[in-house]
Amino acid sequence: MSRIGKKPITIPDGIKVELNGNHVQVSNSKENLSLDVDPKINVKVEGSEILVTRDSDEKEVRALHGLTRSLINNMVVGLKDGYEKSLEINGTGYRAQKQGKKLIINLGYSHPIEFEEPEGIILDAPATTKITVKGADKQLVGETAARIRALRKPDPYHGHGVRYSDEVLHLKEGKTSSK
Repeated sequence: MSRIGKKPITIPDGIKVELNGNHVQVSNSKENLSLDVDPKINVKVEGSEILVTRDSDEKEVRALHGLTRSLINNMVVGLKDGYEKSLEINGTGYRAQKQGKKLIINLGYSHPIEFEEPEGIILDAPATTKITVKGADKQLVGETAARIRALRKPDPYHGHGVRYSDEVLHLKEGKTSSK
């Protein structure tokens, strides 16, 4: 039995879970997230807990068991607390600012980059060199942060670019002259 898959998921107050066949929908007062579950996995709501079980012991089904439980748990946690990723901008003249639903980022190109806020994501620039990505969908928060980072990845020699705030960057040594 999967160690992760057999753990029950506690449903906190204010979160509503609906099961419709193989479709799980988790919602709070503001937004909702949904997941289509593989038919080999069973999801039940008993009281204030969600139980994820499986019928067979095949390798694929065992893997799906833990995955499904984690995905449903991420939806519950995201709607209760939310997820957040922080990015830092390093470099001379590199900066970001929020204008309405757009993030205007200057990263040393000939033009500023306008990054549109995706549905369900809140972008913020608390300082000119910091960006925060917030939302209820863990996968969408991570994907949006990765797309912003991809606009100018950190340079391995000087460290200029956009990086996660907890990312450790090992700078390479430059060329040396031999005399």
